[in-house]
Amino acid sequence: MTDRYTRLANGPLKTLVKTLGLPSPVPLRRYADGAYLPEPVLVLGAGAAADTYAQILLDNGFEVRRKPTSEKLSAVLAFFDEAQTPTDLSETALEIGGSLRGLVRCARVILFSRDGHIPPERPADTDPALNATRNGVLGLMRSLAHEMRGGSTTNGIVVSDGVPMDAPSVTSALWFLLSSKSAYVSGQPLHVTTAEGGATTAEAFAGAHLSGRLAVVTGAARGIGAAIAAVLARDGATVVGVDVPQAGDALARTMNDIGGTALQLDITADDAGRTIAERTGAPVDILIHNAGITRDRMLANMEAARWDSVIAVNIASQLRINAQLTDAGAWGGAPRIVSLASTSGIAGNRGQTNYAASKAGVIGMVAASADAVAAQGGTINAVAPGFIETEMTASMPTLTREVARRVASLQQGGVPDDVAEAIAFLAADASGGISGTTLRVCGQNMVGA
Repeated sequence: MTDRYTRLANGPLKTLVKTLGLPSPVPLRRYADGAYLPEPVLVLGAGAAADTYAQILLDNGFEVRRKPTSEKLSAVLAFFDEAQTPTDLSETALEIGGSLRGLVRCARVILFSRDGHIPPERPADTDPALNATRNGVLGLMRSLAHEMRGGSTTNGIVVSDGVPMDAPSVTSALWFLLSSKSAYVSGQPLHVTTAEGGATTAEAFAGAHLSGRLAVVTGAARGIGAAIAAVLARDGATVVGVDVPQAGDALARTMNDIGGTALQLDITADDAGRTIAERTGAPVDILIHNAGITRDRMLANMEAARWDSVIAVNIASQLRINAQLTDAGAWGGAPRIVSLASTSGIAGNRGQTNYAASKAGVIGMVAASADAVAAQGGTINAVAPGFIETEMTASMPTLTREVARRVASLQQGGVPDDVAEAIAFLAADASGGISGTTLRVCGQNMVGA
C-alpha cells in the first residue's frame, strides 16, 4: 500500500511539513538501490577489535576513517568491547555525537559491545560495574536510534564472552546492518553467542549467499510470505512454497515467478511435517514458519474457535512440524529455522490476546529450542515485524493506520521485503553464531520498545 503522506511530505508539502513540525519520514534506501553507500565509514575505538574491523572494511573495498572528520559519512562503527566501567563510555559516545551531522541520508551507526547479563542468565560472579557498562551500551544504542534523522538507523552487535570479536557471525551481522537490507531495523541488538558459521565478505553477502540450499516457506502465496520466498530465491535458494489449498492459484503464481515449487498443505494437519519431508524429497536446509492468522476480539467476547484456531496455526503447527522433520531425519547438515513472531507478542495489543499469546509463544519456542537445534548443527531464530504495509494493514481504519506508521522512529511503515531481508540474513551459513534470539523489524516502533 502507498504511504501517501510520506510521498507528499517529501514533495509538494515538504516546506509546510517542516514549518509545522510534522513527522517528516524519509524514503528508505533498500536493496534495489544498491547494497552499500559509497561514502567513507568512520571507525571509533582504540581497542584491537576496532583496528581489526577497520582492516576488514578496507579489505572489502570500503573507505575508512579512524578519527572524526568533516567528510560526509555512510556509517559510524563504534567499539565498546573493552569498556570496563561506565566512565569508559564517554569518549567514544561523544565522538559518535560529534559525527552525526556528517551522516548522509539512510546512514548507519553500529555499536559493538560484549554481553551484559541480566537475570536469570547472570552468572554469580558478574561484576556490577562491568555489567552496568555493558548494559549502558544498549541504553545508548536504543536512545540514539530514537534521535536519528534522514532515514538513518542505529543498531548494536553484542558478542558473548569467549567469542572472538571477528567471529563469522559478527562480520555477517555487520554486513547486514551496514547494508540497505536492514533499512527497517533500528534500535536492535544482534546477539552473537558462538563462533559458529562460515566466513563471508561484503560482496558475497550482497549476492547469492544461499546457493545450493533448499528452503521451505509456509504461508508463501502472498504478502510477507511471497516476499520471503522471492528474496530467498534471489539469494540463490531453491524454494518450496507451502500454503492452504484455497490459496493454490496464488501460490502457483508466486512459485512460477521465482522458479519455486508449490506445495498445497494445511500446516495444522497432524502429519504436516512428515508430508513436507516426503514431498520435498531432499534435506530441508532452511525452514521459514511464516504462516499465521489473526482472529481478533476482546477476551471477554472471545469464542473458543477463535482462540484455538490462532494457537493452532501460529505456534502449535510450528512445534509439530519441527518435531516431525527431526524425527524423519529431514534436516540438512546446518539447518536454519526462522519463525515469524510479532511486536504484539512482545508488548501485547488490545483485542489480540490470542494472537499475542501465539506470537509470544514463538519467541519462547525459539529461545528454548536453540540448544537442541545446535546439536544438529543448526540455528533457530524469530523475526518480529512491526507495522508492515500489507493487504491486512491496508484494511485498518485510516487514523489507526496513520498512527501506527508514525510512532516508529523511522516514522513510516515497513514493506514485506524488510522482513524477508532479515530472514535471509538469519538463514545464511555465516549467521551460525546467532540462535535463540528474536530480531525486531519494526523501524523502532514504540510498541514494546
